[in-house]
Amino acid sequence: MEATTADFPYVRAVVAVRKRTIIKERLSEETRYFISSMDTHERIPARWLQLIRGHWAGVEIRNHWRRDAIWMEDKTRSRNENIVGALALIRNSLLAVVGNEADRHGSLPALTEALCTKTHLVLKLIRKNL
Repeated sequence: MEATTADFPYVRAVVAVRKRTIIKERLSEETRYFISSMDTHERIPARWLQLIRGHWAGVEIRNHWRRDAIWMEDKTRSRNENIVGALALIRNSLLAVVGNEADRHGSLPALTEALCTKTHLVLKLIRKNL
């Protein structure tokens, strides 16, 4: 796929990563596409793969793990995509609001516990971010 056919501003490269997996002697193939503002020839294939893996590992660690481990996102019982999406937006917004505060309390779990037991901190945090 040419970068010029991707309908995203500033795209200079579309990178295809092909994955082959064999489970119980059954071959499975999947192709994933990634876009970048870097030119295709700026990186060798091994470096593109390293960048892609590093990006998604960071997303998983920074966002999903914190939402799940601290606020039990994966235990959401609803299968209604509007509810699940709204809760994800709330959790992401909450991470943005409490980001700096967590460092002052030592960790995000410590801040979460403090907010649960000391409601005046919740109001202070809301006022600070208005």
